Amino acid sequence: MLEKVQLDKVLFLDIETVPQVYQFNTLDEKSKELFEAKTRFMQKEDKQFEELYGERASIYAEFGKIVCISVGIVSETRTGKQMRLKSFYHDDEETLLKQFKALLDDRYNTPFHILCGHNAKEFDFPYICRRMLINGITLPAALDIAGKKPWEISHLDTMELWKFGDYKAYTSLALLCHVFQIPTPKDDISGADVARVYYEENDLERIKVYCEKDVVALIQLFLRMKGDALVDDSEIQYSAK
Repeated sequence: MLEKVQLDKVLFLDIETVPQVYQFNTLDEKSKELFEAKTRFMQKEDKQFEELYGERASIYAEFGKIVCISVGIVSETRTGKQMRLKSFYHDDEETLLKQFKALLDDRYNTPFHILCGHNAKEFDFPYICRRMLINGITLPAALDIAGKKPWEISHLDTMELWKFGDYKAYTSLALLCHVFQIPTPKDDISGADVARVYYEENDLERIKVYCEKDVVALIQLFLRMKGDALVDDSEIQYSAK
């Protein structure tokens, strides 16, 4: 199937999320109550809601927000493949979501266009949709998939591709890059550090760089799965904000 995918029709993406407020004790009382209700089955004697909030709030669209969406495209040149990256990142989530929606409405608005991410069908795509609706933003055609049958949705997910129908385990992007021997730059932060870097260091630029590295890794993994050559580092272009 992958050999039939037109690379110039695919938009690769990754998102970074943080809690809407940094600490559990700064939530209003109703939000505290609702977070406790949502995570009550996860609570253990040695793990309180404050700790659960630090671990889980950013991955729940009801309690988190998106601070960066990085996207990448691959095109053919006379010398081979070229990768171009762009990021939408802002402290105001509504602003970056509107910018991302404008890109989809403008350039990725036909049934032939495809979105691709890692674990994106379970996380990135629904998270973006939920946060758009919460912010009062109408969904772009590429993400307006409610009610569609599975075979009517052409989006791709490298984790799903790797499962081959096996639904028992999560496989990280880092692990797949390792087993496919895809060179990746060493990150100075991990996903677990994003909230701290955002709230304590106020370093959104650093988060953007981390997010873009994941998109590079995603694209290289997809190309390897497709049986294509990797994009040379010299052919990776980063665009300004």
